[in-house]
Amino acid sequence: MLLDDQTRLDVSSFVSDYDEEFFGSGGLARLRQWLMNGHVSTRRRVSPEERLGPPIRRPSKLVCVGLNYRDHAAENGMQLPSEPVLFFKATSSLVGPNDALMIPRGAEKVDWEVELAVIIAKKGQLCSERTSQRIHRGLCVA
Repeated sequence: MLLDDQTRLDVSSFVSDYDEEFFGSGGLARLRQWLMNGHVSTRRRVSPEERLGPPIRRPSKLVCVGLNYRDHAAENGMQLPSEPVLFFKATSSLVGPNDALMIPRGAEKVDWEVELAVIIAKKGQLCSERTSQRIHRGLCVA
């Protein structure tokens, strides 16, 4: 757990891993409450030199949006798409923030960009336009 003051805490006695079950069952709210109930002072501090792994374990899918801003399209000499360009990444491609990148043998182009990930806390299917707009604005959908 990374606190606002950049202190790293070991919270493994509360949660074994951050996975879909944790996020989908209100785990963040429970963790926040647990920490507010006095557990911050009792947790082991984690050294800044200790490796941070991927922030989530085994997500079911990684849905990505390509060419989602004007400068990115321009730098690639491409028109802005009229509809979102969606693609998937393998869940095995997740790494920690300072991990080495494995470049496949024979690769001719490797994109250097960092991806921004958003975790949607609730499963959804065939969501209404209103629900989609709420998700887009970063609000949790109950």
